[in-house]
Amino acid sequence: MKASPLAQVKERFTDKAGLVAAVKGLATDELWLSRVSEDKGFDSISNAKLLHLHEVLSSVQKDFGSRTSLIAAIAEADKRSKDDGYKARLGRWSTPRLVDALKAARGRAKA
Repeated sequence: MKASPLAQVKERFTDKAGLVAAVKGLATDELWLSRVSEDKGFDSISNAKLLHLHEVLSSVQKDFGSRTSLIAAIAEADKRSKDDGYKARLGRWSTPRLVDALKAARGRAKA
């Protein structure tokens, strides 16, 4: 059985402040489009969403290095690597949505 989000936070980051600091460290301009309310910030986001965001940003950083490389991988998987309009549209998407789009594109390529 999977541990609760609070238990995962305590196990991996000791507290929510540690998790928020880890996500902020990953949320650089290379990996993240800032759409977080400046008034509330990351502190108001649930533990489950922060854990998911940390996993996504960590995997993108490890596998691709930046959003630009991720977008190029999606375009390549969709056989649209020369379509600049498509890449520009993908550039407006959030990083988690881009990861989902890459999974879908790879699935379509296999079929």
